[in-house]
Amino acid sequence: QVQLVESGGGLVQPGGSLRLSCVASGESFTLFGMGWYRRAPGKQRELVATISHDGTTNTVDSVKGRFAISSDTAKNTVYLQMNSLKPEDTATYYCNCIALLTTGSSKNSYWGQGTQVTVSA
Repeated sequence: QVQLVESGGGLVQPGGSLRLSCVASGESFTLFGMGWYRRAPGKQRELVATISHDGTTNTVDSVKGRFAISSDTAKNTVYLQMNSLKPEDTATYYCNCIALLTTGSSKNSYWGQGTQVTVSA
């Protein structure tokens, strides 16, 4: 199994910034991509940004220009830099990865437990 642990959430005022981190750990595995999703109160979970093993990124339009995803492959860590935060960014942010275990035969998707981001004055 692969474990994902997020950190960096919290309360921030509108216009502020936060940086989320997510570390993948566990038995021997190969990462094929990591990403961030979020679930706002009363809404379904939605994609925020992804980054593939070759560094290709994808960011949804609603956060483009404000959020940036990056990774440190040596540390199996993905980051989400969030700037110019708005109240509508308030959500639980979840880290996701696609990984192949050394002992496995197919890729699987793994999820972290989430970190709360609240944007409020």
